[in-house]
Amino acid sequence: MTNVLMEIQSQLKVHKGQRNNFGKYNYRSCEDILEALKPLLKANNANLVLDDEIKQVGDLVFVEASATLKWGFATDGTASAVTVKAQAGIDANRKGMDIAQSFGSSSSYARKYALAGLFLLDDTKDADATNTHGKSAPEPARMTNDDLKQFMEVMTSDGLFDFVTEEEKDALKHARDFDLAKKIKDNAAKRKDGK
Repeated sequence: MTNVLMEIQSQLKVHKGQRNNFGKYNYRSCEDILEALKPLLKANNANLVLDDEIKQVGDLVFVEASATLKWGFATDGTASAVTVKAQAGIDANRKGMDIAQSFGSSSSYARKYALAGLFLLDDTKDADATNTHGKSAPEPARMTNDDLKQFMEVMTSDGLFDFVTEEEKDALKHARDFDLAKKIKDNAAKRKDGK
């Protein structure tokens, strides 16, 4: 880790200046983070590049945002850099939004969390992650190492493992979600059957 990144991380403060009156919570937006970052980037002769990539794992479509901090520019154009990525699902049928708004909302959300990871913004529970708008949502059960091993053994014995994409394997390894495992198994079975 370099002094430039540590300097920006230690100085960056972004208050939750936005308000969701429906959910009755304060939050910070991606734009709030960027606004607070600009003077620190200039002072440290650094720049920030944000990039989005749309991905699909089975039926799940999501945006993966990358936040790359670059500094220490040499005369040949090279620089030191560090990148952090974050993902957010895209619901093309989200009530009250057209498709462009749905993609834009997911992009902004993923970028916000990539920036939060890169610049170590506070780890207090953000209402964006905990707000249920009055509805209680159960925590998804996470797979243990034994669960994951057993799932892989079943997939192999059923001849489905060869039909699981690398992205699906990676997503399952990180999410360890039983619902995602079921989707991956169903998708692999469809691929095996040629559907």
